Amino acid sequence: MAPLTHRALAAIDRFNDAHPWDHNAHYHRWILDRLPEHAGRALDVGCGSGDLARSLADRADEVVGVDADPRIVDLARRATDPRAGISFRVGDAAADLPEGPFDVITCVAVLHHLPFAPTLERLRGRLAPGGVLVVLGVHRAAMFTDHLIDAAAVPANLAMGLFRSRGGPAPRPTSMTARTAPAAMTLPEIAREAGRALPGVRLRRHLFWRHSLVWHAPM
Repeated sequence: MAPLTHRALAAIDRFNDAHPWDHNAHYHRWILDRLPEHAGRALDVGCGSGDLARSLADRADEVVGVDADPRIVDLARRATDPRAGISFRVGDAAADLPEGPFDVITCVAVLHHLPFAPTLERLRGRLAPGGVLVVLGVHRAAMFTDHLIDAAAVPANLAMGLFRSRGGPAPRPTSMTARTAPAAMTLPEIAREAGRALPGVRLRRHLFWRHSLVWHAPM
């Protein structure tokens, strides 16, 4: 059985390489639906190639995108209309966030690269009263439930890859060329640490190996 499992996993990896799609971008609309229709200032932490920052510009007067990778920040700048009200800068979210306050902060697939609780506290400190923080993160599977949901995501992932590539091989989206790292924290660990840093935070598990944190700053 083990060789079959290894062959199956290898086949899935080959399929994903031929039909790549951005699991983080899949949740951009969900993130936007958790934000106010209009905001003064928005901060996108770990902005990558700038896709979410450009969507935020439709509802915020000013958008700042921050990423630690100079190459991906350059790509974001080149792909963005200079009239869009978006600025991109190279910075480490653990130590080099722009000054607030921000009415909206988004953070997609970044926290597992950084000290978790201290970074959440820094983000909290950049929020304006009544502002909203939305985090999309990845976590390490550790419980039976994790593995069960991960297994259920596999056929959906294959179907989504076929749909988005229209059945044929496709190049990797620019957003998927950003640096990646494996997740170290489990979902219970994330829930515990996030609850301490952000009292009242709402955590939700999502398909495609993701979870979200949504927190509203007190007025």
